[in-house]
Amino acid sequence: MAKFSIGDHVSWNSEAGRVTGRIIRIHYADFDYKGHRHRASADEPQYEIKSDKTDHIAAHKERVLTRID
Repeated sequence: MAKFSIGDHVSWNSEAGRVTGRIIRIHYADFDYKGHRHRASADEPQYEIKSDKTDHIAAHKERVLTRID
């Protein structure tokens, strides 16, 4: 079961430092994104997150995300 929900405000560490954004989609099965295959399952979902500062969309696993607000 997913730890986060669509609309949750989260942060994660990137090469550019700490980034914040809102979850826009949750994947429970493998999916292709930006030319790469991402692994996801009901036990280990992946989240698509839209950055607060740019229109960039990132895909991350639960373990790298921290809920904020």
